Amino acid sequence: MDQIAFGTDGWRATLDVFTDERVRIVGQAVADHLKAAGHDEPVAVGYDARETSEGFAESLAEVLAGNGFDVLLPERDVPTPVIAHAIVDRGLAGACMVTASHNPPEYNGVKFIPHDGAPALPDVTEDVVDRLAEPELLPEAERGEVSRVDLVSSHAEAARAVVGNVAAGTGAGGPGGGVDLSGLTVAYDGMHGSGRGVTDALLESAGAEVVRLRCDRDVTFGGDSPEPSAEHLGELADRVTDPESDIDLGVANDGDADRIAVVTPDRGVLDANLFYAACYDRLLETDAGPAVRTVSTTFLVDRIAEAHGEEVYETPVGFKWVAEAMGDHDALFGGEESGGFTLRGHVREKDGVLMALLAASAHAAEPFDDRVDRLLDEHGHIAAGKVSLDCPDERKEAVLDDLEDHIPEAVCGSPVAKVVTLDGFKLLLENGSWLLVRPSGTEPKLRVYAEADSDAAVDDLLDEGRDIVEPLI
Repeated sequence: MDQIAFGTDGWRATLDVFTDERVRIVGQAVADHLKAAGHDEPVAVGYDARETSEGFAESLAEVLAGNGFDVLLPERDVPTPVIAHAIVDRGLAGACMVTASHNPPEYNGVKFIPHDGAPALPDVTEDVVDRLAEPELLPEAERGEVSRVDLVSSHAEAARAVVGNVAAGTGAGGPGGGVDLSGLTVAYDGMHGSGRGVTDALLESAGAEVVRLRCDRDVTFGGDSPEPSAEHLGELADRVTDPESDIDLGVANDGDADRIAVVTPDRGVLDANLFYAACYDRLLETDAGPAVRTVSTTFLVDRIAEAHGEEVYETPVGFKWVAEAMGDHDALFGGEESGGFTLRGHVREKDGVLMALLAASAHAAEPFDDRVDRLLDEHGHIAAGKVSLDCPDERKEAVLDDLEDHIPEAVCGSPVAKVVTLDGFKLLLENGSWLLVRPSGTEPKLRVYAEADSDAAVDDLLDEGRDIVEPLI
């Protein structure tokens, strides 16, 4: 049990550690947590496209049913947001999702999603971890039933309704105006993950012509990580940016399709900060409301919000904090620079499938390249970047403690105007740029982020940030 550790988003480990025995222990802990909270509603167990995921999901289902819960298993591997939506849609007690998201194929993982469909907060995951125990199953006659059900169709219907409200200008909770993508050609890269046959089908159902890449199941993800970053999306970028191509937009999801990347004809893989800003700008054309962003996400969002008289709420990195703030402030849009987003009127969990439909609809209203150009002209150019520094987990706290005593008075010649300690140390500079140092929640690394008005300025900030931090590690 000492090998089971819930981090930023559940428990992930390599398959020598992530064993069936330990997965069953997690299943018992989830069952005990739910019973202690007074839940007796059914539970869903989802799984991604990895070779071992369905088997682990069946083991979880067996333990949960053995504790008296009826269990819903999807008909096939599905995106994490499909499972989160099913919780709210069907009034479930919660769900487990077997996925290692964007990690390479030798990993797997499991996350617990509570009854509100939003990511579990630390008090929930800590309670689950405190209850880790060997399974104790009820007699056969007292066990719940395990059923295979279609969870994708209801999620697709909800996504079309939410994005349809945006397109129709009826706002969250409106009647749904439908989404018309006829005349739009979208290239979709499924990265061999669980978005295949789901995201592309949703786009097609709204009228788009879809060009499919890596939409077959490959449990090795082509020998790579299903991470939708620029270095992994070369073919998609080549197809969309080809001057002879008739493709209007490219979209990719990570392994469990809770995150999104977008490719445009002029920019290639669009920086997620610019994608956030463009989507929020689109939403504000037909609706109103604040935005929620993580401490590592662009201030361009703040400039757009200010121009519309809206607020922006900053959170630590981690979508659970974004989701919590969205609920607290009735936010219109929330997201993070790593590609996770959702919007009001939908489940408060990052949803790469929903966002693919929103992205295509927004592009149909005004091409991303044109919208981004306009926003940068109106609000000033922004550039962003980050680097990772190796740092053992046991050193992270000490390094940050030392860093508190080594905050410089200026960075790259600009005085430090303010230090934000919401998540690590964020140095706000008088010239409007910023530098952030924070610990990774998933790897033995420290992250250094920067934003400025040019790529060269970002590089200088990152270099100076590295020089500040590395001697302390």
